Amino acid sequence: MTDDLRAAVAAGALASEDAHRTLLQSIVDVARAIFGARAASIFLLDEATDELVFEAVSGEGADSLVGTRLPSSTGIAGWVLVTRQPLVLDDVKSDPRFSRETAERTGFVPQGLMAVPLLHEERALGVLQVLDRPQRSRFSLQEMDLLGLFASQAAVALELLRSARNARSALEGTGELAVLARIAASLEQLDDERREAGFRLLADLERVLGY
Repeated sequence: MTDDLRAAVAAGALASEDAHRTLLQSIVDVARAIFGARAASIFLLDEATDELVFEAVSGEGADSLVGTRLPSSTGIAGWVLVTRQPLVLDDVKSDPRFSRETAERTGFVPQGLMAVPLLHEERALGVLQVLDRPQRSRFSLQEMDLLGLFASQAAVALELLRSARNARSALEGTGELAVLARIAASLEQLDDERREAGFRLLADLERVLGY
């Protein structure tokens, strides 16, 4: 795989990543507006480090929280991720699952919140939450269903974001996955006969490995 081709493919993966991040930001912006909340955020589970990462934030913390990492089992977001259950709380401080220390680290301690897990093909990818409502004091279970619709869209965007990052890492890396990615990309540049033979070889390897 030539350096120019590798750079082009990596640039395409980066552009795709930026597009998915823009979609996630749109989701939290609209969710915050619809629910009249002070803030809305999307966490992504980083499986490699077992952390929740702020991927998109609207309202309070929007200027500083993106990229902030928390242990995946921390607080209410961690509970929602692990149990895969949505949660509505009118007074978070009275709930034992709430971690005030973690909230203070983010610079915003909410009064109430709704949180839903982001699921894709039975995998827990992250958490969507909306926090505090200046106009109305309580969240309702009906609104939880509406937030679930946002969660479905956010889960798709998160999965696409993960795929784009994995593709870019594979092309830029030096391990076995990077080698396979470069081989596959190089095959695309061959004439029809040699490309077909190359892909047959990869298919045979896949069968040997039992995939």
